Amino acid sequence: MVTQSADAPAGRSAATPDVDVVVVGAGMAGIYLLYRLRELGFSAVALEAADDVGGTWYWNRYPGARCDIQSVDYSYSFDPELEHEWQWSEKYATQPEILRYLQHVTDKHDLRSMIRFSTRVDGATWDEAGALWRVRTTDGDEITGRHYVMATGCLSQPKSLDIEGAATFEGDVYVTGRWPHDGVDFTGKRVAVIGTGSSGIQSIPLIAAEAAEMTVFQRTPNFSVPAFNGPIPEAKAESIRGRESEYREEARWSRGGVPGERSETPALSVTDAERQDAFEAAWAAGELFAILGPFADLLVNEAANDTMADFIRSKIRERVNDPATAELLCPTNHPFGTKRPCLDSGYFETYNQPHVRLVDLLTTPIERITPTGIETSAETVEVDAIVYATGFDAMTGAIVAVDIEGRDGLALADKWTDGPRTYLGLTTVGFPNYFMVTGPGSPSVLSNMVVSIEQHVDWIAECLTYMRSEGLHTIEPTPTAEAGWGQHVNDCADITLYPKANSWYMGANVVDKPRVFLPYIGGVDTYRQICSDVATQDYLGFAMSGEDEQRCHDGVIFRLQPDAAMVFQAMADLGLPPIESMPPEGAREFMGAMSAERPPGPAVGEIVDGTYPAATGDLAYRLYRPATPGPHPVVLYYHGGGWVLGSQESDDPLCRDLCVRSDAIIVSVDYRHAPEHPFPAPVDDAWAALQWVTASAESLGGRPGPVAVAGWSAGGNLAAVMALMARDAGGPELAGQLLFTPVTDHDLSRPSYVENAEGYVLTTALMTWFWDHYAPESERADWRASPLHAPELSGVAPAAIVTAEFDPLRDEGQAYADALEAAGVPVTRIGARGHGHTTAGMVDVVLSGAAVRAEMARAIQWMFGTGVAGSDSPSVPITSSAG
Repeated sequence: MVTQSADAPAGRSAATPDVDVVVVGAGMAGIYLLYRLRELGFSAVALEAADDVGGTWYWNRYPGARCDIQSVDYSYSFDPELEHEWQWSEKYATQPEILRYLQHVTDKHDLRSMIRFSTRVDGATWDEAGALWRVRTTDGDEITGRHYVMATGCLSQPKSLDIEGAATFEGDVYVTGRWPHDGVDFTGKRVAVIGTGSSGIQSIPLIAAEAAEMTVFQRTPNFSVPAFNGPIPEAKAESIRGRESEYREEARWSRGGVPGERSETPALSVTDAERQDAFEAAWAAGELFAILGPFADLLVNEAANDTMADFIRSKIRERVNDPATAELLCPTNHPFGTKRPCLDSGYFETYNQPHVRLVDLLTTPIERITPTGIETSAETVEVDAIVYATGFDAMTGAIVAVDIEGRDGLALADKWTDGPRTYLGLTTVGFPNYFMVTGPGSPSVLSNMVVSIEQHVDWIAECLTYMRSEGLHTIEPTPTAEAGWGQHVNDCADITLYPKANSWYMGANVVDKPRVFLPYIGGVDTYRQICSDVATQDYLGFAMSGEDEQRCHDGVIFRLQPDAAMVFQAMADLGLPPIESMPPEGAREFMGAMSAERPPGPAVGEIVDGTYPAATGDLAYRLYRPATPGPHPVVLYYHGGGWVLGSQESDDPLCRDLCVRSDAIIVSVDYRHAPEHPFPAPVDDAWAALQWVTASAESLGGRPGPVAVAGWSAGGNLAAVMALMARDAGGPELAGQLLFTPVTDHDLSRPSYVENAEGYVLTTALMTWFWDHYAPESERADWRASPLHAPELSGVAPAAIVTAEFDPLRDEGQAYADALEAAGVPVTRIGARGHGHTTAGMVDVVLSGAAVRAEMARAIQWMFGTGVAGSDSPSVPITSSAG
């Protein structure tokens, strides 16, 4: 029953709902959400299919079911009394204990009266006229709510069985995610277990202890480490005792939702012995985050990951007696950690028992289930019971299992046909007043779920409180915000090894499910800050409406590449003095010290150091030769540094990277620097270098014919000037010019100088310092200093111009590309989205820059006709915009 309300949303009447908020699910998320809503004065009801609270801990009662986060962390923080009145019996609590805990919290806070048990939701429809949700149950009831929250959990919808003949089996059938509440006795039975994910690894040892025969059918072996379960470790208890609130706050601002030091050490930067010691310590800890985190790069660097994978495989071989079985149990088809690692209690040792056998489904797949057993391509296994430990339709399954219909009849399942699209993992366009707790696009399963649940619930509660105080009735994310968030989630995943695995993180365990990375991997701490920033910035990315107003603060909350953002934050945290506060010599020493700490970049075939005849005497060069047979195209490279800093080796990692990617010789030349040698001295040296490289190309091992010029920043300025001078002098003929975030003008009033004035390494103040050293005001408009001011741009070599989104030089780089195009010059534009002036070139530091450098290399190949434009990445082709 609903009645009309006088406080209708703008432009339409509104109905008064039965409750303010309808919640689906009474697991860990639903329980806390009900508590928060009641405390804030909202009416709410939770609809729960089970006959008690608990969610996943109600349904998952299979033998051995435990949390894989330590019990003291896998618990609520909102009620300080719980820290003392509930004492966990084990390091990793079992399902019954966790369920009792959730029942205790529910009863303590008298929440049962707000829950309708044994009530399954069939569908929910947004009522546009009434500005409310109509939620239908399978028993035919309807309840209306202003807001609708899915608190259904990430791992609560078992995946459908997709094995031929499964329905014909006449024995006992069990699914780990829907285990009988009164338990199962396998004594004397022949049991088959299909699946070796988390539930299989936890249940197999206990089922094997009862069964007369056990056959485990494994498709994909998983990485697992011993939990070493037992009493709560005293060191852990001591780290919390007497400082519970501080510990909880540390968890909220940690990367994974559990306090702990974050390693900054790359795995390959230490000796083999040191690395082995670190792995052994992580193994002995018996903790998920310990085994994932002894080194900083295990999940982003495949070579580093291989060292940990090899270590765990060696441990598996130690634990399993039969070498052939041990090898089958060793994961080899995905990097360590890209599928959720498991914590086990005697799992691998189970295979040492004579009545336990492993069947490898990769070599002998299941063809069908028969009435009496399982038939593979090699044999028929007769069994009395089958246990399906085949996992869940993770992250999205429980959500789309409900028929949710939003604005204009849009079904959520249809909107998500190609993968879920959300804003913050909390909301989705087209579904007003609809929220998800730990939905796709949030940290959820990559974190301590309890910390992520509390953060989501708190954000939703505070949002509803804000709307109430402002007289607002509806909230919905904007398409811009949702698309931006999706891009950021993908950016975070793309710099890791996670997409390399066919995991449930990617939806790969469910037939026909789109292959997209589902959770947010940027970290609990980063995510919490982003959500806070959304709220404090007037709910950026949301449209809201009230009785007499519409509000919309559109935008994208996080546009930086995640690793670029980390670099900028690290630089800020160091508190280093600004370069512009130093004299040139001090700045050179400072930059030299910084460069000494960076990774070297990829190996090339050969590096040759020498000198070339510059304008007033010999200067140094460094040549990078590919390992492939020559002769190769030749690229003359001018280093960056604002005409003040740098040398022929200062951009060494970048030159190595371009050499390997483009299969071209890169010749990096030094030139005289300001203020000792101001404009036009660097121009004169750059011109002399071009004359020398062109004449010496063949003797340097290069191909005869035109060379290309390239440069970064001030070096890009020199490369652009060289293209103009070569045209005016009638040669040398150039194959092209690659300008990487170049200086093209002396005008510091462009919007990019205002938007990106500080915080991105190259600042407006630093650029002013560079110009003040390089050229007096009276000479800066000279086209040899500011090539954008050249009286004529036509007839120069084809250009590839890279501009970075968060770069003070962005607008002048784009202006130069525009001017060249207008003059009929073929121009390839390469956008370094989410990058600053420096980050796309930071080889092996900012991994997202690799895509930009790959495009740069393809542009070099395009100039020389040695490659097909875009062949390495068809989704990001190199295209010419003129000529």
